[in-house]
Amino acid sequence: MIPVNSSLSRRHDQGASPARRTFQGLAALTAIMALAVLYMPAAVAQTYTVKIHPTLNELDVKIEPVSQTAMLVIKLTNATEQKVRCKLRYEASPQTPYRSSVNVGPGKTEQSVFRAQRKWFNVDVYVECEAAKG
Repeated sequence: MIPVNSSLSRRHDQGASPARRTFQGLAALTAIMALAVLYMPAAVAQTYTVKIHPTLNELDVKIEPVSQTAMLVIKLTNATEQKVRCKLRYEASPQTPYRSSVNVGPGKTEQSVFRAQRKWFNVDVYVECEAAKG
């Protein structure tokens, strides 16, 4: 819609049919909703702290948290000569605790992903690694 002189638009709207005014109202509402959707990610974006609680059993494993808006990625890098199994427990109240396990080969990097289902303020990640059997 092209902006016009306000006195002209008032005069024009007074003579518009009810259907035309309803259409104009719906068009304005649609434009407002489109803008809201464009700016929604910024409003939904959350800031949270991550605390890592490692139990590495003397294994050379690097733990790297990568915080993103709706998920937390934990990258595990195995610098040993043997395969390592890491168990992860995520606690991000009020979300239900989540558990996962990752096998990391020698010299490899693997990741574990924890997705937000509710708003987090802090996430505690307990990582326990041990040499893989077999």
